[in-house]
Amino acid sequence: MSELSSARKSENTGETVTTVNAASSHTLLEGRLGYQLESALLVRALTHRSYAYENGGLPTNERLEFLGDSVLGLVVTDTLYRTHPDLPEGQLAKLRAAVVNSRALAEVGRGLELGSFIRLGRGEEGTGGRDKASILADTLEAVIGAVYLDQGLEAASELVHRLFDPLIEKSSNLGAGLDWKTSLQELTAAEGLGVPEYLVTETGPDHEKTFTAAARVGGVSYGTGTGRSKKEAEQQAAESAWREIRAAADQRAEAAKAEAAKPDAASAAKPDPQKTAEAAKPDAQKTAKAKAEPEKADEAGSGEAGADAVAPLTDAVAEAGSPEGDAGSREQADQATA
Repeated sequence: MSELSSARKSENTGETVTTVNAASSHTLLEGRLGYQLESALLVRALTHRSYAYENGGLPTNERLEFLGDSVLGLVVTDTLYRTHPDLPEGQLAKLRAAVVNSRALAEVGRGLELGSFIRLGRGEEGTGGRDKASILADTLEAVIGAVYLDQGLEAASELVHRLFDPLIEKSSNLGAGLDWKTSLQELTAAEGLGVPEYLVTETGPDHEKTFTAAARVGGVSYGTGTGRSKKEAEQQAAESAWREIRAAADQRAEAAKAEAAKPDAASAAKPDPQKTAEAAKPDAQKTAKAKAEPEKADEAGSGEAGADAVAPLTDAVAEAGSPEGDAGSREQADQATA
């Protein structure tokens, strides 16, 4: 039962009658929000159209929802712009979409137990409306709009930061998980696999439906997912498919890399022709030195031989110039004449 309500027994019929205990529940919600708001404004922020229609056309929270959506978008966008100065527009848009969406807002609303404060019609009450992502998200935006009107932009901005900064930080580290369906479509396009399709089935009663989605690409099933909504199931299926296709793509890339490395190994085993030719060339300096040494040796040898040849001639000249030499010569001449 809603915290906006209390139950009592009817004195006439004995049936349980639900009455609204707005004051205490408003105080509890305001304590969680950290702001005390004008009562009528808060009541309107919590009034779903199903309740308004069943009670004579009361004002609904839809206009406040419209306002709060803009305030939330502005604060989140400003935060992302300032904290990620190097990110391009496309990546900033993905980050914002990961924060400002029905599923994310519904989780924040559940953290506040916002569903127990919403004024719902009997039809929505009977189909689990208090935990529906769309109703929780819309009501949270209406509450943000009410804070903006009552307390101003600074207070609304502080509330958004307090509720959403942890989600902004988490989303900044998600990578492909920012939006699995978009990431899967980008991956399948890059791999040339075609456009993903989702086959969705549902089970269970209207107020407790469970959706199951299967992601198919090019006629091949890659992953499944379940959730309380069709969108949630499709996101889970997209995540499963993305991981499977990414793993296969990574394996192919590793195999191609290993194949490309094989010729390099073979080339490393063969001698480099250029290096071999360089090694075969004689060192010019060493060659010149080696050539010069025999020439010096020849010159030295020639000098010694010349000296040996000159020595007998010198002796002969010296002998011819002596008196004995002259006498011997004359006697040889006389003998030759006789």
